[in-house]
Amino acid sequence: MKYAIIDLGSNTFHLLIVEKQGDTLQQCFKEQLPTKIAKAGINQGQITEEATERALTVLRLFRQHIDAHGVLLQNVKAVGTSAIRNAKNGAEFCQIVARETGILIEVISGAREAELIYEGVRLGIDLGEAPSLLMDIGGGSVEFIIGNASRTFWKQSFEIGGQRLLEKFVLTDPISPSAIQRMHSYFQEQLLPLVNAAHQYAPQTLVGSSGSFDTLVDMDFMHRLGQLPSPTQTSFELPLAEFYRAYDLLTTLPREERMAIPGMIELRVDMIVPGVVLIAHVLRSLQIKHIRSTTYALKEGMMQWALG
Repeated sequence: MKYAIIDLGSNTFHLLIVEKQGDTLQQCFKEQLPTKIAKAGINQGQITEEATERALTVLRLFRQHIDAHGVLLQNVKAVGTSAIRNAKNGAEFCQIVARETGILIEVISGAREAELIYEGVRLGIDLGEAPSLLMDIGGGSVEFIIGNASRTFWKQSFEIGGQRLLEKFVLTDPISPSAIQRMHSYFQEQLLPLVNAAHQYAPQTLVGSSGSFDTLVDMDFMHRLGQLPSPTQTSFELPLAEFYRAYDLLTTLPREERMAIPGMIELRVDMIVPGVVLIAHVLRSLQIKHIRSTTYALKEGMMQWALG
C-alpha cells in the first residue's frame, strides 16, 4: 500500500510518497518546490491570488506524481501550517485546492506542528538522553521543542517565521545593523517562554531541522570539503565557527553576492538572512555552544500516520 504526505509550508511545499511493507515504510518519491504562499500577505493575514496560483501549479504537479505512483486519494495526507492557519481566507484557499486538485488539506495547530517536527527529527538524528533544543524555521512560524530521544519536555510554536521577519525587518540589501538590533529586541520580547523553558531544562545542543539549516550545512560542506553532503545522510554537526562564518557573510553581503556563496540556493537566499539572525539570538541568549542539524522534519513525522 502506498501513501502520499504533503507538507504545505509557508515557503515550500513538500511531497513524500512511501510504500508500507509490513511494519516498515519504503520511500518511493520525494520532491520539494517553492510556492511562497506567505509572500506579500502573511503579515496582513491573507493568501494573495498570485500565491494561490503558485500553490495550485505545484499541487497539480504533485497530484500527477501521486496518480503516477498509484496512490489512492484516501491515502493522501496534506497538512497546512502557519500561512494557511492564520490567513483570513485560509478556509477559502483549502476549498479552491480541493476543487482544483482533489487534495483535502487538514490545517494543523502550532502545537501539533511542533509534535510532528519532533517525531520527524528523532527519526533523522539520535537525540540521546540529554535534553536538546529543536528548532524549525518555517516561512510563517518557528517551532521550538525541548526533548530527548524518548520524550518532549516542552514545545511551542511562535509566529515569527522567515517571511514574516523578512517583510517586517529586512528593508535594505544587505540588512542594516539597526534592523538586526531591532530584531534582537523583538526576539527578546517574543521568546520569553523559550528562555524560561531553557532555564528549567538546560539544553546544551541546538538541533535545527530542514530549511535554513539545510543550506547552512551545504555552505559548510562546500567551504570545508568542496562538495555537497550525500543526499542519504540525515544528520550533521555544524561547527559553531562555521555558523558564525556563514552569519557574517549572510548579514553583510548583498543578494547577488549571497547567491554566489557555494551551497546557496535561490529558494533560501532571502529568508536565510533573518533566519541566521534568529539562530544567533538563540545561541547567545541560551549560551548554547553546539549545533546539530537534520534533513528530517514535519513530513517525516507524518510517516507515523501511514504506519498507523
